[in-house]
Amino acid sequence: MRVVLSIAGSDSGGGAGMQADIKTSEAYGVFAVSAITAITAQNTQGVNGVLSIKTEFVVKQIEAVLNDFDVSAIKIGMLGSHEIANTLMGILKDFRKPIVLDPVAISRAGSRLLDDSAKAALIKLFPLADIVTPNHFEAEYFGLSTNINAKLPECNFLIKNIFSNSDAAVDRLFLKGNFVRDFETPFAQKNNTHGTGCTYSMAIACNLALGFTLEDAIQNSKNYIYNAIKNAPNLGKGNGPIKHKVGVNRE
Repeated sequence: MRVVLSIAGSDSGGGAGMQADIKTSEAYGVFAVSAITAITAQNTQGVNGVLSIKTEFVVKQIEAVLNDFDVSAIKIGMLGSHEIANTLMGILKDFRKPIVLDPVAISRAGSRLLDDSAKAALIKLFPLADIVTPNHFEAEYFGLSTNINAKLPECNFLIKNIFSNSDAAVDRLFLKGNFVRDFETPFAQKNNTHGTGCTYSMAIACNLALGFTLEDAIQNSKNYIYNAIKNAPNLGKGNGPIKHKVGVNRE
């Protein structure tokens, strides 16, 4: 059984963060291990509070897992501070298996989730990742153009939701800074999308852990997210969670 390490925050509402990552891994038949970076008090209507975990304890969690499990891939989500981001550089620089980095900085609605002091530290992690998955707000924040003729930094980027008004959900892939292709599914709905970014990046990590190529991992995950949104259970009073337990491609 493949093992994926998620380094992310906890969502008390159960739809995003670590909770979403664990549910996604179970859908793919992958075993999730974890290092929690922050505890949030949140629901479908918003975030009411954040309690950051001390960097040294985040490190203890990561080391405990890596010293015992044969980890096949790592997904990095919410880090929250430059101290944690800087510390990860030293821990992960010699990790030779896939790393998926979801640079949590700005929500789908455009709300800032990362302070500027952590921005530079997070950017330094980009070259360590096999794929970095910002949404279009985050891409702009990090100075990444969605233009197919643009030359991005020498990293791999999947920029999500490149069109704000469209009948399709389109994500754009750049490899080593150069445009490669778009991934597209029909636009499912806008009322139940809480945790899609976390889930998408974890799904890619699970697919990579299972041996899929990067492009196939993205396509499989894109289809999974579409079905998860389409079959959302309509929970909560705000932007509800998706249905993580839907059919996935494991071939």
